[in-house]
Amino acid sequence: MATSSHNYHIPLMIITIFFFYPPLIFSSAQSISICRTSCGDIPIKYPFGIDDGCGSPFYRHLLVCSNTGHLSLRTPSGRYPVRRISYSDPHLLISDPFMWDCIDGEKFRPTRPFSLDTSTHFSLSTQNDYLFFNCSEDKVIVAPKPLFCEHFPDRCESSCDSSSYLCRHLPECGSSALGKSSCCSYYPKATESLRLMLKYCSSYTSINWRRSGEANPYDYNEVAEPEYGVRVDFDLEVTRSCLLCEDTAKGGGRCGFDTQNQSFVCLCDDHEGMDNNYNATTYCKDPRYYSQQNHGKKIGIINAGSAVAAASVVGAVIIILGIGGFCLWKVRSHKPVTHGVQTNNENRLF
Repeated sequence: MATSSHNYHIPLMIITIFFFYPPLIFSSAQSISICRTSCGDIPIKYPFGIDDGCGSPFYRHLLVCSNTGHLSLRTPSGRYPVRRISYSDPHLLISDPFMWDCIDGEKFRPTRPFSLDTSTHFSLSTQNDYLFFNCSEDKVIVAPKPLFCEHFPDRCESSCDSSSYLCRHLPECGSSALGKSSCCSYYPKATESLRLMLKYCSSYTSINWRRSGEANPYDYNEVAEPEYGVRVDFDLEVTRSCLLCEDTAKGGGRCGFDTQNQSFVCLCDDHEGMDNNYNATTYCKDPRYYSQQNHGKKIGIINAGSAVAAASVVGAVIIILGIGGFCLWKVRSHKPVTHGVQTNNENRLF
């Protein structure tokens, strides 16, 4: 009968864990945000999303935020760091680690052509200027463009301009950084033409002209400054459904999509005592949401917070079961044996 008191230890321990450590099981799930609004210091707004189901389905899985808060763009040619996103003048500026930089000087590293998936809503901006270095003049037409075009107008677009302003005024380092290496400017109209240029040139770089007036990108009186990077334009098509969803008077949701059929949904935080992370087909305060048909309907959102919360719950259950099992084993190990040999203070069955 003395060992029967151990039977009360198991439920007592389980109750203690739930009573004193509820944050381990419940708090992380309640604090999850539906869609992250930034990656590092770069704001993430519609049409983009770094959590599946957020933003527009046209840009699904194209932006990736690392655990260290670094944003990158996925393309067929690789992943590229995103330096900034402008929503007033819709574009991304990305860095290509394979492109030439002032630090390289005359040491040209192996490079690869940057490319975009033409099926996406991204496009290479015409505001990019491409400079090519040490091109073979047997394969590439390297000449001062104004003079060459005057004499050969039918071949003007095929020439690489050696009189380019940027070749003579390389941003951040000046033309002296190239030493005796040649430089010319050419705008490739397709990825294939870029590949051909790199086949006969040592390296290349992209320079974007950035206007200081980001608040008013259409004020062309603003002074433009050259900077290294590839400008990628994107379509910003805000629908009426999205505007209603984001209206703060109607609940201030975030525009997203169903991960199964990619139809539009309005993603909502906890509102007036309703369950966390619910979604509506119109806007968060739509009375139809409270109908039996829509109540409790969820959308699959895959994010780091959900994984952490799930892991916390699973971990807590494993801990509880482990402790309970250990206690149960200890209780059983002290039960008097009914057969076998008893030695010392341990009960062993042989």
